[in-house]
Formats: sequence, C-alpha cells, structure tokens
Amino acid sequence: MSAPDGSPNPHPRMYGDLARWWPLISPVEVYEGDARTASGLFAAAEGPVRTVLELGSGGGHTAFHLRSRYAMTLVDLAEDMLTVSRALNPGVEHLRGDMRELRLERTFDAVLVHDAIDYMTTEEELAAAFRTAYLHCRPGGVAVFFPDHLTETYEPRTDWGGEDAADGRGVRYLEWGLPVEPGAHTVRTEYTFTLRETDGTVRTAHDTHVTGLFPAATWTRLLRGTGFEVSTATESGTEGEPTRTLFIGHRPAG
Repeated sequence: MSAPDGSPNPHPRMYGDLARWWPLISPVEVYEGDARTASGLFAAAEGPVRTVLELGSGGGHTAFHLRSRYAMTLVDLAEDMLTVSRALNPGVEHLRGDMRELRLERTFDAVLVHDAIDYMTTEEELAAAFRTAYLHCRPGGVAVFFPDHLTETYEPRTDWGGEDAADGRGVRYLEWGLPVEPGAHTVRTEYTFTLRETDGTVRTAHDTHVTGLFPAATWTRLLRGTGFEVSTATESGTEGEPTRTLFIGHRPAG
C-alpha cells in the first residue's frame, strides 16, 4: 500500500502497537448490523452458504456475529489484530495473510471483505484483492465488499468515540477525515487517541491512515475484469453517516 507521494504507507498503529485497545475503540456490538447485512447478501449465492472466508478480518468483530451460522476462516495481515480476534473467537480458524497475495488452494461458499478493502490504494491493489476473492470463491458463490466510501460519496468529516473497560482502562479518540486533494485516488484520515491504563496513567497516541478512493464505475470494471458478475446494495446513512454502497460479486457456476 502506498502513501499519496508514492512512498510506502506505514502500517497503521491502530492495528499494531495499539491493537489491544481495539475492543474499546470499535466495540464488537457496533458490527452486528453489518454482519446481518452480510448474511443477507450471502443469499445471492447459488446453493447454501456454510463456509465463509473473511479477508482483512481485523479484531474479529464482524466474525463474532457470524461464527454461529458459518464455518469462518479469518485472514488478516496484522498479527496483533489476529491475537485480539483469537481471544474473541476461540476455535475459529485464523491465518496471517495479505488479501492481495493470499492463496489457500481451497474455495468457500462466500468471501467477505469488510472495510479493510479501503486500504487498497491503487487500482492494481484493488484488482489483486478482487482476484484473491474470486479464486477463493466457489463457482456459484459470492464475494461481498463493504467499502466505507466511494469518490461519489466521500465527505470530509470528524468523528469521535471510545469506551471504558471494567478493569479501569479507557479510550477516547478523535477521527479527522481530510479533504481530498484534486485528482487524488486516496484520502488521509488522522486519529488522535487518549489512552488510560488500569493504574490511571494517561497518554496520547497519533495515527495516520491512507485509504483508497475510487468511483463506483472503477469498482464495477475491476470486479467484472476478475470474472465476477456484479451487483450493488445501497445503505442510507444514519446519524450523520454517509450513504454506503456495497458490492456483491457472483462467481458464475458455469
């Protein structure tokens, strides 16, 4: 993944040394609605969906709401996030891997890629992730993608949140989505975290995320180029959230 100036995009701290705070930054209950939506979109598959591969599974919060219905295989690039997910989802298969390059030599009834797809910052990376999803999707199966934003829907915005834990730890964060530079295909988001340890010690941390920004037509073109038949679903934003477009790739059975 690349930064706007073409230099390597550093691994976000949120998924590295700050990963243990993830359950307080983005609580598991927040993902229940998206898990329900994903399950509904899996119905586009021909035949029953029993096995699901999630690429970019992060802390396993989406999988937590799906694991009782499907045999899940969770793949993420960040080992620290896999550690968080293993604690939340014991008994679920976890593998470290890059969605641009992963080859498991087996297929699944459905492939799920939540907002980790946003970290594909070039068309080449996006196409590589689609290729991985296609190769791991059985004929007649589906792949579902949940990008946070498209060129048509992105708006600079500020958000904040955080939770407290029973052991005395707590997090508060500020998320600042910056305006898009003219002609850019990436967007930068700055995060500031205030972290309270169990002993009451408070410190701050900063994190920069660079994510891809592509029009819907590019998504459709690249998915079709991979071999998928493509459809979309639109979710209206609530409480200040922007409208979100989800992409469903159906791998033909023939």
